[in-house]
Amino acid sequence: MSSDDEATGRHCLVTGASGYIGGRLVPELLAAGHRVRCVGRSPDKLRAHPWADRVEIVRGDVLDADAVSAALRGIDVAYYLVHALGTGRDFEETDRRAARIFGEQAAAAGVRRIVYLGGLIPADLAQRRLSPHLRSRAEVGDILLASGVPTAVLRAAVIIGSGSASFEMLRYLTERLPVMVTPSWVRTKIQPIAVRDVLRYLVGSARLPADLNRTFDIGGPDVMTYVDMMRQYAAVAGLPRRLIVPVSVLTPRLSSYWVGLVTPVPPAIAKPLAESLRYEVVCREHDIAQYVPELPGHPLPCAMALKLALRKIQEAQVATRWSAASLPGAPSDPLPTDPDWAGGSLYTDRRQLAVDVAPQALWRIIEGIGGTNGWYSFPLAWAVRGWLDRLVGGAGLRRGRRDAQRLRVGDSLDFWRVEAIEPGRLLRLRAEMRLPGLAWLEMSVAADEMGRTCYRQRALFHPRGLLGHAYWWGVAPFHTVVFGGMARNIAKAAIREADGLGGGPTTGPAMPAASRRGTRR
Repeated sequence: MSSDDEATGRHCLVTGASGYIGGRLVPELLAAGHRVRCVGRSPDKLRAHPWADRVEIVRGDVLDADAVSAALRGIDVAYYLVHALGTGRDFEETDRRAARIFGEQAAAAGVRRIVYLGGLIPADLAQRRLSPHLRSRAEVGDILLASGVPTAVLRAAVIIGSGSASFEMLRYLTERLPVMVTPSWVRTKIQPIAVRDVLRYLVGSARLPADLNRTFDIGGPDVMTYVDMMRQYAAVAGLPRRLIVPVSVLTPRLSSYWVGLVTPVPPAIAKPLAESLRYEVVCREHDIAQYVPELPGHPLPCAMALKLALRKIQEAQVATRWSAASLPGAPSDPLPTDPDWAGGSLYTDRRQLAVDVAPQALWRIIEGIGGTNGWYSFPLAWAVRGWLDRLVGGAGLRRGRRDAQRLRVGDSLDFWRVEAIEPGRLLRLRAEMRLPGLAWLEMSVAADEMGRTCYRQRALFHPRGLLGHAYWWGVAPFHTVVFGGMARNIAKAAIREADGLGGGPTTGPAMPAASRRGTRR
């Protein structure tokens, strides 16, 4: 590489840039002087990030060889941060096929280095005996190492950072259960690492020696059990000491449902995390320090990593969350009103209200919906729907929101996901609860024929089979309470905010509303 290239940095490709690690890695690479190209199936998600105007964004899927080839053209360092975890029983084959495509296309494109973030594996256990999650991570690393492109596989155990699935699981378990009966894996030794140290090693890997092709174990300075981590979190959060009783009767499947019941992490993600925690995962070497110099005080001790993560949450400065990636099985079809909609039954519930406030006041309420701000509707109905969803393995209401005031495309919002947002005008949410069909909820700000600020709300449901039709008509009698109440209370909250009284969720007397419920086309 020429001296000019050294001065301007490498040209880096980041896959999985809309995910938890990828979304944080991109700004770190930019700060280090690298040029960045991001590839994803949903470019709109990437364009919603604050760094979007400083990177090149291309559409692509790692299972599409042509798209991968185009994305890798002219790239020096390719970061592989995707996996098919929880997408179905054949996720291992999906991971295997995607890694082979990526390795082959990287070699053909002349990429100088691949960097992959995998999972730390036990030292004395054959790969075939690992959990499917860890086994797949290890196999992907092996495929990339054999691709002919010099590859650095960084292997980490539990990553501690605001918004990470591991941290959210730890936080909710510790905060909500002062006394808990736990799976036996809470006594297994692990070596957690702070997310900022993971990012530092990932960025530093862009400048590894050209011929280096190997794995690196990365971890923090503390080797501890999960019980130790829970107690450290309780101390950092100012909670009383927790009483923890491990039992051996909780299998990984049962413990994943236990985790799903108490935390925002659904069983589809909790199960592989719980399975991985059965193994002792401790670093066997720390060779990465020979190539990426350590900073004073780094890698961070676990207690400091927990403290920093908790502070970020308290200050509402969570850059990315584990839920940024769509849940397994989440619908990806276009909104039924899009030009390429194939037709079929479509039920809608429309609400419209004139609101005597400036458009900006109404939009602030709309953009702040969900999470701790609530849904401006019958709380018990939403709570019951959330619990039912979690009982069947769905997201439920506990995912909350990344930021209390601001939304961006791709954000999870309880059991919805932000599909489209036009600031000041439109918010469209796609349902990720378990349903016999596809559902959307739109909220928008407009002006009526008299020039008044107008709140418009539209719920859409595309049923799947007879059960889908039965579901719609079964819940239709409650729409006046749920959707009608939502429209009225959003309008009231906007008026209260404009009057300086605050705009939290409210219930109360109905305001005049025009509605058309249960329409079908």
